[in-house]
Amino acid sequence: MVVPVPINRDHAPTCVDGAIISSSIPVIDMRGERSAVCGLMVKACEELGFFMVKNHGVSSDVISRVEDEGNKFFSRPWSEKMRAGPATPFGYGCKNIGFNGDKGDLEFLLLEADALSVSLRSKSIAPSDSKSFSYAVNDYIEGARELACEILDILAEGLSPMQAYNEEGINLIRNLIQDANSDSCFRINHYPTITSSSPRIGFGEHSDPQILTILRTNEVAGLQILSRDGNSWMPVPPDSDKFCVFVGDVFGALTNGRFVSARHRAEIAPKMSKPRMSIIYFAAPPLEAIISPLPQLVSFENPSKYKPFTWGEYKKTVYSLKLANDRLDLFKNSD
Repeated sequence: MVVPVPINRDHAPTCVDGAIISSSIPVIDMRGERSAVCGLMVKACEELGFFMVKNHGVSSDVISRVEDEGNKFFSRPWSEKMRAGPATPFGYGCKNIGFNGDKGDLEFLLLEADALSVSLRSKSIAPSDSKSFSYAVNDYIEGARELACEILDILAEGLSPMQAYNEEGINLIRNLIQDANSDSCFRINHYPTITSSSPRIGFGEHSDPQILTILRTNEVAGLQILSRDGNSWMPVPPDSDKFCVFVGDVFGALTNGRFVSARHRAEIAPKMSKPRMSIIYFAAPPLEAIISPLPQLVSFENPSKYKPFTWGEYKKTVYSLKLANDRLDLFKNSD
């Protein structure tokens, strides 16, 4: 039986069975003892909806290539970048986040996590060397997808006994993002330095709507996670060797509320030594996939908290609301 290891929030960082536990943010070694890693991940998903991983298996070459391509793109004149925009929703965007008035001090590229789509859009993003950009992005997407699948396998084991699998032992959640029609996407956020004397919001408070988010940032701070009680923002230490993992809204629904989606934001501090850049893979199901709590996680004592909906329906709802809304609440059962 897996015994979850408590996340220590009151003491200095410690190491437990291969996982480093900070005073606020769990950092888990993917090479640690399997049952301990499983317990730590489940606990983090239940308590915070967020953790970091090291020894994740995504090669440094893959990471550095996509970071270089991002730096090259965002260093270009605005007129050249606009050839890849506007984001509707895919393409280049600046300041405007979504379609409902949300704004931030950032610019971004949003792409479908599909090799052919990335290749086609690369011609407007990097016209002088589109192959270099598309190869770098597609290699990164592949690595991030593999990491997401490995994390989902571990979490499925933690939802024992085999509650995230069907009778053939197939991981039902993993299959949603491996589906050929998966609606997963890839994003690079770039936060330029600011001259103001006080911090500014680069990307406002929100939760990610998808199943799982895999994020990598450079050495510049700014990412913050909202505490479970909603009373404080916890800064995530920047570490380019680690990946951040967020539980998305859909994962919360699939686990009948056992896992919580992480509310987070990005803040830009004054006098940053260089711009902050985050590279993100959003693992999503196909648009027609029906989302409802896994049957094994529903009982008389713990009835279904959510009515069935498709990812397409939820995505449409997300785009119709402002960032800070608790969108999943709209799909809760009323009885």
